[in-house]
Amino acid sequence: MSLDEIFRQMKTKAAADPALRDRLLATRDSATPISDFCAIFREEGFPLYEMDLIEAGEADYAAMKRSTNGGGENSPVLGGSDDYFAMFLAEL
Repeated sequence: MSLDEIFRQMKTKAAADPALRDRLLATRDSATPISDFCAIFREEGFPLYEMDLIEAGEADYAAMKRSTNGGGENSPVLGGSDDYFAMFLAEL
């Protein structure tokens, strides 16, 4: 299952379950936010680990950088575009 599919399904579950939504949003204030976020996904039956988020964000960011102006040092800064954790919580 792709990360996009996992996120889509979890957003659907969180929309139907306010307690789940609140638990996910509370990870922002955790000492270990990414680990806690992924643990909730696994508890809900979705195989999500910290490196899945990091790798997906880095891979997407690298692809965007390569696609702009040949991917050289003159490429625009794409701040925040690789943070799947923050983007997911913002969409909740």
